[in-house]
Amino acid sequence: MEKQVIIITGASSGFGALTARALAKTGHIVYAGMRNTLTRNANRVAEVEQFAKDNKVSISAIEMDVSSQESVNEAISRIEVEQSNGIDIVIHNAGHMVTGALEAFTPEQLGELYDINVLSAQRVNKAVLPAMRSRKQGLIIWVSSSSVKGGTPPYLGPYFAAKAGMDSIAVSYAAELSQFGIETSIVVPGSFTNGTNHFANSGYPDNKEVQKIYDQKYPNLMENVSLKLAGLFPDGADVSLVSDEIVRIVNLPKGKRPYRTHIDPADDGSEAVSNVADGTRSNFLKRIGLEYLLSVKK
Repeated sequence: MEKQVIIITGASSGFGALTARALAKTGHIVYAGMRNTLTRNANRVAEVEQFAKDNKVSISAIEMDVSSQESVNEAISRIEVEQSNGIDIVIHNAGHMVTGALEAFTPEQLGELYDINVLSAQRVNKAVLPAMRSRKQGLIIWVSSSSVKGGTPPYLGPYFAAKAGMDSIAVSYAAELSQFGIETSIVVPGSFTNGTNHFANSGYPDNKEVQKIYDQKYPNLMENVSLKLAGLFPDGADVSLVSDEIVRIVNLPKGKRPYRTHIDPADDGSEAVSNVADGTRSNFLKRIGLEYLLSVKK
């Protein structure tokens, strides 16, 4: 297995923390991107350092506020200085969830969520892609969501819209980067209700009065949705399934990595719809003579 230099965003907890540790244990050089490394997440940094020491692996926390282009540029520049061959793999994992009636969120709140879930990836790409294009190789992994094309319960509208935006730009990047030798893999987790902190740390609408109206009409709706989602998961379905799949993709030979893969024990229908959508995209590119964009140039 070839050792890779990997940066993963939003790696202080959840999918990101699990994936960073799993990749390090398989021998890769991992940078766990997170913000507030000297303050709020100082304990997370200490945990990463202890994990590296205990397991004798190469993993380190790095300050990266994905809402700031300056912070992203500094993080990427530091890694490229420390690693003479540059960054091999970027994993777009940073994201945030909100729960509540869609009408109760302000436009500004939706904009903030789009910034975290979508624009953050654009900032990282702007910083990392020039070197990847120059070397004519690299891998971009996007942690999407089954909500993009699968069953979508209410009270999660802003999050679903933002993840759909992220998935859409991932699809466009896949084609545009293919002839530079840069691979794309879109990883689609289902609605894991435990182990990700999504629900526990979710934000809420600013307009409390509007939210109250909806709560009166649909009492305990979000609690019931969470219980139903948890009930759909078979025994033994753990959030580590997602990090295990990302490790598998990273360790596959170049040119053999999947374009899209689903990890959805609850089976909300996302995979079936994605197969149709991705197949339609493939057929359309062939019809207009752009089929070469479907495979990465070697």
